Amino acid sequence: MMNALKTALALATLTLTFGAVAQEAAIRKNLAERIPQLQKIDEVTKSAMPGLYEVRVNGTDILYTDTEGNFLIQGSLIDTKLRRNLTEERVEKLTAVDFSTLPVKDAFTIVRGDGKRKLAVFEDPNCGYCKRFEADLQKVNNVTIHMFLYPILSKDSADKSRNIWCAKDKAKAWTDWMLREASPALASCDAAALARNVEFGKKHKITGTPTLIFVDGSRVPGAIGAQQVEKLLAEAKP
Repeated sequence: MMNALKTALALATLTLTFGAVAQEAAIRKNLAERIPQLQKIDEVTKSAMPGLYEVRVNGTDILYTDTEGNFLIQGSLIDTKLRRNLTEERVEKLTAVDFSTLPVKDAFTIVRGDGKRKLAVFEDPNCGYCKRFEADLQKVNNVTIHMFLYPILSKDSADKSRNIWCAKDKAKAWTDWMLREASPALASCDAAALARNVEFGKKHKITGTPTLIFVDGSRVPGAIGAQQVEKLLAEAKP
């Protein structure tokens, strides 16, 4: 009796597995044939909504479809009971950055107080929101900040970033400009780190500045106040 039950369960599991594989294959085939301009599908998985499948493309872009790929939906999936944006949560998980893999050699480091807490920030020197954020960040103590110059707004952003990166005291040149509008002196050196930062940002979908990355891999796009930075530093666990 027990052996028969085990066999039945094994067959049921096998049937479900083959069914899921066939379902995914059908969705991939139909979408590829009907929407040839659709980027290569990275993954097809069941969503939290019955009958709806998540289609992941371009690494972190999320679409939804039915069981046969007859319809395609672009937008957010909201759990109304729990009041959660499931699409947003999924994208946050996909775009999380392993803090230990950050190329800190391409950043300059600012240490305040005991420096025990850690934070990485991507900023453009011509970003007005970044300047506001920097003023608030001065109130945060006992932190190590890895500052990645991320010149994406204009050619002048690249020029200023190079002058800051090549300055004898990068941190001083940075704060003098961001807090006091004191233009960094002309300087030249090997500034290949700046191009690497931009490539890193593209890879990890860092599309705006400032972008903050915490030790647990979570990120915050946009300027936030010192109180919110303190809260997120306290919550972040590596």
